[in-house]
Amino acid sequence: QVQLVESGGGLVQAGDSLRLSCAASGRTFSTYAMGWFRQAPGKEREFVAAIRWTSDKIYYAEYADSVKGRFTISRDNAKYTVYLQMNSLKPEDTAVYFCAAGRRSTVVVTPNYDYWGQGTQVTVSS
Repeated sequence: QVQLVESGGGLVQAGDSLRLSCAASGRTFSTYAMGWFRQAPGKEREFVAAIRWTSDKIYYAEYADSVKGRFTISRDNAKYTVYLQMNSLKPEDTAVYFCAAGRRSTVVVTPNYDYWGQGTQVTVSS
């Protein structure tokens, strides 16, 4: 069982930055692929970024096209925490951001994650 708790959301202006954190429980944190998803009102939950362990024994990050070059996902296994650094925020980034953990190599779809946090609200004003 893995419990996830997000933090770091808030209200910012367009162009500002935020860093989201996701604290995880569980000793096997390093073996999980960790993802960030977001859900805006009236829309489906969508993939934002993920970081997973590969067969080459490196962590590999993937990003949605809409956030490439602006967002960076990272993890600190010693702290059981994954981060999402969000720069150059836009009003269309406004959503509830969710952290998720899973063990499958395809990280861009919600069904491949086994554990979810409660979410943290990010609001970007124009």
